[in-house]
Amino acid sequence: MSQDPKVIRRQKLRWRIRTKLHGTAQKPRLSVFRSNKDIYAQLINDDNGTTLAAASSREKDIAAQKGTKVEKSMSVGKTIAQKAKALGIEGCIFDRGGYLYHGRVKSVADGAREGGLKF
Repeated sequence: MSQDPKVIRRQKLRWRIRTKLHGTAQKPRLSVFRSNKDIYAQLINDDNGTTLAAASSREKDIAAQKGTKVEKSMSVGKTIAQKAKALGIEGCIFDRGGYLYHGRVKSVADGAREGGLKF
């Protein structure tokens, strides 16, 4: 594990959040990971430990878009919502992954809501 204090702080926050959240097949956990350049979202069934659907800003259709990282994050949210609808999933539990609910993380949540997911 990295010795960077910011990384350690985020990991502690992430673990604390994860003790309270648990995704199921009907209501999976929407987990968000944010790197400096890209953003990733997954729908996770914690009962089986499987990923049901995933989307990221590295996918060809999203990466080809012009715009800011916040706008691309909105597209990631819409894409994950479309994939969830295709699987018959209506709702989810949002896991911000230790990040502040602001900027790109908030944009993913807003895009998923616009796409039809209920939190």
